[in-house]
Amino acid sequence: MNNSALSLSAEIDAALDWWRRAGVDCDFAREPQDWLAEDIAIQAAKPAGRAAAVEQPEDPPRSAPARMDLFAGAPPGDLRAFREWWLTAPGLDAIGPRGRVAPRGDAGADLLVLVPEPEDSDDERLLSGPQGRLLTGFMRAARVDEDAVYIASALPRHTPMADMANFARSGFDAVTARHLALAAPKRLLVLGAGVAPFLGLTPDVGPGEAAPFDAGEARIPCLMAEGLDAMLAMPGRKARFWRRWLAWSRP
Repeated sequence: MNNSALSLSAEIDAALDWWRRAGVDCDFAREPQDWLAEDIAIQAAKPAGRAAAVEQPEDPPRSAPARMDLFAGAPPGDLRAFREWWLTAPGLDAIGPRGRVAPRGDAGADLLVLVPEPEDSDDERLLSGPQGRLLTGFMRAARVDEDAVYIASALPRHTPMADMANFARSGFDAVTARHLALAAPKRLLVLGAGVAPFLGLTPDVGPGEAAPFDAGEARIPCLMAEGLDAMLAMPGRKARFWRRWLAWSRP
């Protein structure tokens, strides 16, 4: 059988087999793609069948968490008192002090970096693992002195699969507001999806958006960006964040 006699299906199979033997089995792109958009559009265009006409029971609504005064009426008066409370307060969460990691830095810093939570490997130093090394590399490239940066987390410990919006509504938004007011940075960089509700912003505030954060008497310029974990997983996001940083930090 000559090549002209091959069916189209056989030709496609042969081409794919050639690439597999060459060790190529994936297609990569530098920028994220919405691979489901076309399928969603196709499904939306299909006429509804008999099965679709049957109403499906909706998931029961999730109850909002009870809002608490996590400071129990006695908010810390300075950063030293806040760190002590952050590490020891029994009413901050149901787990207790074990596993909490303190923020680091001094009040009045030129830049405060706020992340969702400590890394799973953190012990006494916040962001001591791969995410911290990525942040250190960024600050070195941006010519920012890391010792002059205040680094904080919205949650006191590593919390896998955390419902960030619920944590914020339960009272952590007030804790974050107090923390930032005491730290009083000149600028605020938020790295991570889900932190927006802790700042009193809606959860749909996306990466790259910049808006001042109202910290009592001061309004702090704020840039929302993707998380360090997301940048580690998809290196192309680092370049995108770098462009946003340059545009935001330019005098």
